[in-house]
Amino acid sequence: MTDVIETRDLTKLYGTGKGCRNISLSVGPGQVFGFLGPNGAGKSTFIKMLVGLLQPTAGKAQILGLPLGHLEARRKIGYLPELFRYQDWLTGEEVLRFHAKLGKFPSNRIDKRITEVLYEVGLEGRGKERVKHYSKGMQQRLGLATALLLDPSLIFLDEPSSALDPVGRFEVRNLLIKLREQGKTVFLNTHLLEDVEAVCDHVALLFHGQIRQIGTVHEIIRPTPVWELKVGGFLPELLASIAALTLIPVSLKSVNSDGSAVLHASAAESEQIGWLNHLLFEQGLTLYEVRPLQTRLEEWFLALAAEESGTPA
Repeated sequence: MTDVIETRDLTKLYGTGKGCRNISLSVGPGQVFGFLGPNGAGKSTFIKMLVGLLQPTAGKAQILGLPLGHLEARRKIGYLPELFRYQDWLTGEEVLRFHAKLGKFPSNRIDKRITEVLYEVGLEGRGKERVKHYSKGMQQRLGLATALLLDPSLIFLDEPSSALDPVGRFEVRNLLIKLREQGKTVFLNTHLLEDVEAVCDHVALLFHGQIRQIGTVHEIIRPTPVWELKVGGFLPELLASIAALTLIPVSLKSVNSDGSAVLHASAAESEQIGWLNHLLFEQGLTLYEVRPLQTRLEEWFLALAAEESGTPA
């Protein structure tokens, strides 16, 4: 099946030298793709190229199988910019009706569609209020409604939850899951890493304008599971004995004066940990607790960013 987004060495450089360089990625249909990076990494520049607002300096890309900026592709794109403002003297419904007409949405279906998207983003019953009376969170929801209005198959969301409270962010995550279930593709630029971890299929980290890592969330967070073992009766010289008896990488994380210690072991299969438990018992250790560690996306992000910047994590 044809990728919805495909870029090859896509580049946009400004006079300052900033921008993004040689970005190659592909996004399949029905995915929620997370695009991460610190402020100034070039994320919004990349999105603006994809939606046709910026001309690339070099490289190639296709959206929905068509070249960048192709009118037919743009008709099937929804876009929520990071910084947007709507006419504050209009009502929410008037904003949506204006955008529906710009998108040449069928006149006889506009009212029904406006009602649908207001409900989807949690603004049901608030459409007749003027934008100037909307809170920041309500304006963010209106932006989401505008991006979804024309029923696009590809949706670019640049920080869609930035002005929302925890309940609003939870509702947006549920909306993203619903869009994926409908077969739509979402390209999500966000600094809220818990959102990415909760809903994204794949993720890429952009740093200094270049992709440093890309893959599924599971692959990136923990390629090989790490287990934590709490033991008693530990002596430092036992670590060498354990290493000689098993191919499982084992490291000492902490040791207490009472002989208790915390070990970390990298093992792809739980059976390997069972064998390690047996070896520890044979070495005279008491096993108190064994548990798999779950590395959060935030830890991965901070560790990789620290590595790239040359500072300790």
